[in-house]
Amino acid sequence: MKLTDLIVKETANLSGTVRAPPSKSLTHRALIAAALSEGRSEIREPLICDDTLATIHACRMLGTEIARIEEDAFEVHGRGKPLTPRDVIDCRDSGSTMRFLTPVCALAEGISVLTGGESLRSRPMQPILKALRQLGVECYSSLPDGHPPIIVFGGGIEGGETSMRGDVSSQFVSGLLFAAPMARSDTDILVSTPLESKPYVRITVDTLREHGVAVEVQQDCSRFHLPSGQTYSPSDHAIEGDYSSAAFLLAAAAITNSHLRVNNLKPNSSQADQVIVGLLEKMGVQIGVGRGFVEVRGVEDDLRPVDVDLRDSPDLVPVCAVLSSIALGESVIRGVERLRFKESDRISALSQELTKLGAKVTALDGALKIEGRRRLRGAELNAQGDHRIAMACVVAALKAEGTTMIHGAECISKSYPDFVRDIMLLGGQVFEQ
Repeated sequence: MKLTDLIVKETANLSGTVRAPPSKSLTHRALIAAALSEGRSEIREPLICDDTLATIHACRMLGTEIARIEEDAFEVHGRGKPLTPRDVIDCRDSGSTMRFLTPVCALAEGISVLTGGESLRSRPMQPILKALRQLGVECYSSLPDGHPPIIVFGGGIEGGETSMRGDVSSQFVSGLLFAAPMARSDTDILVSTPLESKPYVRITVDTLREHGVAVEVQQDCSRFHLPSGQTYSPSDHAIEGDYSSAAFLLAAAAITNSHLRVNNLKPNSSQADQVIVGLLEKMGVQIGVGRGFVEVRGVEDDLRPVDVDLRDSPDLVPVCAVLSSIALGESVIRGVERLRFKESDRISALSQELTKLGAKVTALDGALKIEGRRRLRGAELNAQGDHRIAMACVVAALKAEGTTMIHGAECISKSYPDFVRDIMLLGGQVFEQ
């Protein structure tokens, strides 16, 4: 569905069952690991969205053959060593695509240029460029501020020791992990400050191991050792449902005091955002968890405020902010510093849009403080080019008196193209204009 502006009317109740979309994080990683493998891998139930399509396009430009063999399956024929792309790699607005594949491009023989949309070109790349230079790779930003477009001179990675901060983006660490096993000498990646979003890096490590790549990880993720000269082996993947996306559905049920089941959610998932289940319970939501589903069964009373640190689950901050905006009392969401460098400045975006709806939001040093209201009021909102802000606005608008207009909602297709359809199927009063 092509979206532009959305009209959302206050919705008394949602009900029904919906299937969580496949995990975006797992789809990205499966595609790249399969592309680096010599031979055929199969990826079943991948997420098809703007971001993963960007990764598919980029992998094809590096010589990988990717074909859709069924409605819900891709066949990937990797080459092992990537080819030099014949044109600029357009990563669209996918930060994962650019940050994962910049180190991979160093393995090609020639020069690679990576760029993207306006939003992506505003996101920092200097940490990964600095780390690659320490490993013998010649690479630059074409701009003086360290932002894309990025130029990578290939010829391989020497290896050795490199270091980077752990509080900017875990995607930089994951990008190095993908490429360093093919370096000419052993590589050690040192993380100089506590690594945030550790579960995402652990998913990368698990993906490498599924493809036969050896990685030694210090328990606190402060050091990674990758033996040199390794090759990836083909491996098949079945992509599980995405807790990041499902969180918006579960939150929608919570704020409307509804009964709703979301299928396709693995109960013992390694995804960071599975913590949404415990967070909802802490706020007073009645939750049921079964084999492959999470169920909201209503709210005991009013939603309770929380004091929570989401530095390992930053994608849950918009969801938590919406829930906090109608919880009775003051909530504090900590560990939000990196949200200023997402598709939008999410701290600013959440403050602006939730304030329009009547919530009181204060940005503190590394935290958001939100004084909730039992009900919000309809307003004219802007998605600010950010898929998670757009979905957060839709969820909040379901609990806002009257009618809410959300401009720029087409960005939802970046991660969850069927979100509006699913909300409508559950009874949400959402209309495209």
